[in-house]
Amino acid sequence: MYQVVPGGAGGTITDVIPKQKHSKDTRPLVGHGVICLVLVIAAMTAWCYYIASLRKAELLKTQLLDLNKDGYIIRNQGGSIVFRMDFRSGTLDLDSCTKEGELLSCGRTTDRKLNFFIETVRPKDTVQCYRVRWEELVPDISVEHAMTYKFAHWYGGAVSAIQHWPISISGQQSPKPFVTSDIYSNRNEFGGILESYWLSSNATAIKINNSVPFHLGWNDTEKTMYFQARYNDSPFKPNPGEPPCAELSYRVCVGLDVTSIHKYMVRRYFNKPNKVPAKAMFHHPIWSTWALHKTDIDQKKFLAYAANIRKYNFNCSHLELDDRYTKRYGEYEFDPVKFPNASSMFQKLKADGFLVSLWIHPFVNYDSENFQNCVERGLFVREPTGQLPALVRWWNGIGGILDFTNPEARDWFSSQLRSLRSRYGVSSFKFDAGETNYLPWKFSTRTPIRDPSFFTRRYTEMAIPYNDRAELRSGYQSQNISCFFRPIDRDSVWGYELGLKSLIPTVLTISILGYQFILPDMIGGNAYLNHTDGNRVLPDRELYIRWLELSAFMPSMQFSVPPWEYDNEVVAIARKYTALHESIVAPRVLELAGEVLDTGDPIIRPLWWIATGDETAYKIDSQFLIGDDLMVAPVLEPGKQERDIYLPAGHWKSYKGERFDIKEPLHLTDYPVDLDEIAYFVWV
Repeated sequence: MYQVVPGGAGGTITDVIPKQKHSKDTRPLVGHGVICLVLVIAAMTAWCYYIASLRKAELLKTQLLDLNKDGYIIRNQGGSIVFRMDFRSGTLDLDSCTKEGELLSCGRTTDRKLNFFIETVRPKDTVQCYRVRWEELVPDISVEHAMTYKFAHWYGGAVSAIQHWPISISGQQSPKPFVTSDIYSNRNEFGGILESYWLSSNATAIKINNSVPFHLGWNDTEKTMYFQARYNDSPFKPNPGEPPCAELSYRVCVGLDVTSIHKYMVRRYFNKPNKVPAKAMFHHPIWSTWALHKTDIDQKKFLAYAANIRKYNFNCSHLELDDRYTKRYGEYEFDPVKFPNASSMFQKLKADGFLVSLWIHPFVNYDSENFQNCVERGLFVREPTGQLPALVRWWNGIGGILDFTNPEARDWFSSQLRSLRSRYGVSSFKFDAGETNYLPWKFSTRTPIRDPSFFTRRYTEMAIPYNDRAELRSGYQSQNISCFFRPIDRDSVWGYELGLKSLIPTVLTISILGYQFILPDMIGGNAYLNHTDGNRVLPDRELYIRWLELSAFMPSMQFSVPPWEYDNEVVAIARKYTALHESIVAPRVLELAGEVLDTGDPIIRPLWWIATGDETAYKIDSQFLIGDDLMVAPVLEPGKQERDIYLPAGHWKSYKGERFDIKEPLHLTDYPVDLDEIAYFVWV
């Protein structure tokens, strides 16, 4: 009989659960379970990170723009990349970025705080714009973005000494102040007409805000343009009382094609002229004394010049009396030795039907009778402390430069011009210079200016009372100054460096920047002996004829070296093309000039204006349009009496009477053009 012993071996205690021993066969199952649990946790973690990354990726998208820590890209509606900008002044901390509606903003880089945002704006169904702003919060830190230009051909920015269309970038340039400069004497700088606006063949445009202390650089190896904002080592200044914290802000807009996006940008961001200059400026040529006589002009030569215009049966908008009619620079009375009876000279010219404009400039040389008076009245731009007037060097000596931010200086300068008009009946003025390179590197003005080029703007305003026939060579935000703008002087050479080949690219660039009343430089160029093709001071005869033919299709013509300095054939060619300009070109240009007041659209247009999808049209720099229906193809090579011509699709009639009804663009190879001809085609 068995006996049950409590707690003994094999015994039972009813309130205790006995422990089970694991056999060796069950231990691997536990290991596998742990591994599975770890894998599940890892998978869930990865999924959470994936969802977070999707949300972050979605956060960093705004319409067709994708932002990353080093920059952003923009795509068109078809998904192709049309714009890329890289950040060179810092790496964004993407964890600091937030998105609210169409505003994507970030508050940090990897090492400092900042204010950064991109806002999407859709002003039209066919246009998508992005407002971009990078603002540093620490003084004297520069902001730099790098735009890749390899995706397209680019246009705009500034005139330059070596002008190409589209922009041709070579070498490397660290960012330098984007300000107006005299490129005749400073050939590596930006030109006297400039705007911080660029346009590309893939229908993308960028406009830098006017408030930016803007510096521009480039690298042709990397195919990038550097857009930089900075105050240190720069002529730009912050507003009084504000720390020098740099801000780079701009708009990038994308459209359907290059023409339509440019039309939008011009209407939105550019000033428009409020009137059209005198019709005579479009119909009849201007005759200047400069290239023929330089500073060796006097009363006898001036009257003889006018008499020859009549003798050879040419029309004249007005005569332009250029440099050195006064005894010293900065005086406003005729040199009594060179012009012994200026009043009778003007009376004679008026009786003969001539209007006269005078060359003028913003300088008062130290040996002028007016210099001391201007010093005492504080009319000059001053050195940085503002205590003393600054002496500046220009091409005719040393003196002070009038401070056009100072109402007293403006009034004094205006009174001198009014006096010349009232005493002699002067019709207008040729306003020379105005570029910022004639200011000291550091300077002080009566009204502080942040951007040195605003001085150029203030100078151009002095032409407003005379805008019927006034002429300016510099411009910045000056499109509403309703007068003719002249590219800087040309040399009497064929090439792209201030020569004949540079003329069309320069005029197209000025047009894209919103300046439509364009006076090309004197026919044949300046005629300096060391800047002249040929063995004489006169421009080469063939060059002169080809220059004359091209000028006939510009908004206005300007002679200085007269055609009778050559021979009767050149005189006959000059009569032919001044008549053609008056009968065919001027009426069409005047019609377009009236439209400029409302639209700002160019009068002189690139071929891509009507051929937006044609890669060839984007690169043509030796042909142009007047409006949409007159296409011009001059000969620009020495010794040539033929040229290749690109004819856009359409219905064209040549100056020879040939008809071209073409559905696709046509290339005319070795099209014959005699020395006394220029090829042009009219839409029919």
